[in-house]
Amino acid sequence: MNGNLDDESYARAALTYLAEPADRWLSGLVRAYGAARSLDAVKSGRWPHGEAVPGARRAMERWRVRLDELPTPDEVIAFRRSGIRLICPGDPEWPGQLADLGDEQPYALWLRGNADLRFNCLRSVAVVGSRAATAYGSYVAAEFAASVAARGWAVVSGGAYGVDASAHRAALGADGVTVAVLACGVDVPYPAAHTELLDAIAAQGVIVSEWPPGRTVSRLRFLVRNRVIAALATGTLVVEAGTRSGALNTARHARDLDRRLMAVPGPVTSDISAGCHRIIRDWQGMLVTSAAEVIEYLSPVGASPVGASTTGASPAGAPQASTLSPLALDRDDLDLESAQVLDAMPRRGGMATARIAQRAGVAPRSAVGVLGGLASAGFIERCEEGWRLRRA
Repeated sequence: MNGNLDDESYARAALTYLAEPADRWLSGLVRAYGAARSLDAVKSGRWPHGEAVPGARRAMERWRVRLDELPTPDEVIAFRRSGIRLICPGDPEWPGQLADLGDEQPYALWLRGNADLRFNCLRSVAVVGSRAATAYGSYVAAEFAASVAARGWAVVSGGAYGVDASAHRAALGADGVTVAVLACGVDVPYPAAHTELLDAIAAQGVIVSEWPPGRTVSRLRFLVRNRVIAALATGTLVVEAGTRSGALNTARHARDLDRRLMAVPGPVTSDISAGCHRIIRDWQGMLVTSAAEVIEYLSPVGASPVGASTTGASPAGAPQASTLSPLALDRDDLDLESAQVLDAMPRRGGMATARIAQRAGVAPRSAVGVLGGLASAGFIERCEEGWRLRRA
């Protein structure tokens, strides 16, 4: 979300206020008519096609109850000043793998933090498990998360107590990128005891939510949120989970989305590992006992490990998250327009999209797509001023 906000982006922001995520009625409406026209329909109380079947009527009533909560376009733009940005399908930072959710794809995502969500999720592991983790579970989650983060993989989790917190903290400690997907607004510290942890994640990674700023948690929202964790990550690792754990819900989404699913075994006498054993036994999840096995299972055959260098070790203190993945292109392989945009990037600091387009001599609309491609390839990254060269 830049200084300007087009009608479609504003409408998607507004719809996150009006409807709960994964509302199939709203998804169908947006797919057929676009977000702006769908928002107009909700405001008027009339469906664009004039039909009003019983289910549609109830859906419309449900959305219209929240009309007085709608922000103005200026209020949506103002969130940027507090470090919160909006991304929508088709934006350069939008993770394309969310399309696998079909009618349950988010209408938009609210983000807090400077890490590029799309780029970092290209190589990512969701680490989830019990909130009431044992010492064994907390240790394993931290060990695995730190090891994969040090190798350039982003760690995705839910910001909760137990396994989630251990994974986030370990990734941060390894100077890696971690992504927290919340069941509330990105500005709502939940749990409250994790305020400092969430601030650290925003500083070094990114916080993600389908709910607008200020929205609080509810029990159902955690379950709805889990599908996004599974969809964003290359694979999901369950460290500890009972038979009724929310982590099993995330694992089920990963399985249904054809993502790689892994579980860490525990003592056969441990109820808190019963869900992991079920994943391995009944869902054909991969039994893993080390971070190396996780990376091996998630990496394409023949690909070098992410973060591996052909010229020696990284400079001391250089964050591993900045290392390019095997998906990155060679600069000589870029098309002419991409090369022009890359050449127009400032050597120091950041620059807005419009200014980059002007310097490169390309249309602003074309520049948006090119910048997204360069970010995905690892050449550039988002920053407060717009875009900058990715730090080597």
